[in-house]
Amino acid sequence: MKIVVASGKGGTGKTTVAVNLALSLSECTLVDCDVEEPNCSLFLPINLKKIEDVVTRTPKFNLSKCTYCGQCADFCEFHAIAVIKSKNLLFYENLCHGCGGCELICPNGAISEGVRKIGEIHHGTMDNIDLFVGKLDVGEPMATPVIKKVKSFALKESNKPIIFDSPPGVACPAIEAMRGADFCILVTEPTPFGLHDLKLAVGVTKKLGIPCGVIVNREGIGDDRIDRYCAIEKIPILMKIKENREIAELYSKGIPFTSKLLEYRRMFLNLYKSIDKMISDSKRVDKS
Repeated sequence: MKIVVASGKGGTGKTTVAVNLALSLSECTLVDCDVEEPNCSLFLPINLKKIEDVVTRTPKFNLSKCTYCGQCADFCEFHAIAVIKSKNLLFYENLCHGCGGCELICPNGAISEGVRKIGEIHHGTMDNIDLFVGKLDVGEPMATPVIKKVKSFALKESNKPIIFDSPPGVACPAIEAMRGADFCILVTEPTPFGLHDLKLAVGVTKKLGIPCGVIVNREGIGDDRIDRYCAIEKIPILMKIKENREIAELYSKGIPFTSKLLEYRRMFLNLYKSIDKMISDSKRVDKS
């Protein structure tokens, strides 16, 4: 079973839910897809080791063959190439998406394929958890290739339940993390901002055809707007985590709260069982 923990906005407690859910299971694989700022390992005593670099395709230009015709610049949808009338070619590698189209369209064979490193994949284990972490290199703008690579490692290596900790928001990185999941846990908070961004995240799950449920974090700081929205949209509220000073103090020390508050460990285990049942029921309906 592949479960992604996502949110429409940052700071809702997405990583908190992913880590504590993983610790509540007998065994699982946890995948940190928040590659711009991976932090699952901050809450787990795991020694991570790099297992592979993540590279992307990038063009190499042989200016001795180039006639500065400008066809490559005209073709590039991302404006990564500029050809100046004074016979000068500029290449902005951070804008390049590695599609290879410029190489195919060049009439003089002046462009060949190269690669450049944009991130790394790390792995570590502890007790019942396999942890895979994607790390985007500082200054790199495209997180999606790193997310694809860390997901592929986890899917290839694991035959256990997989929990993906998604990047926040609903842009390309979050969508890539959600893609292919069996179920999406959307973590929110009972505030106007929480509801606004929850609606965006629900819209993405509908587009991707992924069943979803909601966890309300920091219950008690707002009102019942999340409950009313979920009732109208027929989205199950899977669990509520109360606003709790002890949880906040444990978090500030990098301690998962299920290690101290055992009643929450039982709640997360029951949460997993209910998701398993929802997925099974959904597959039965699809077959019929």
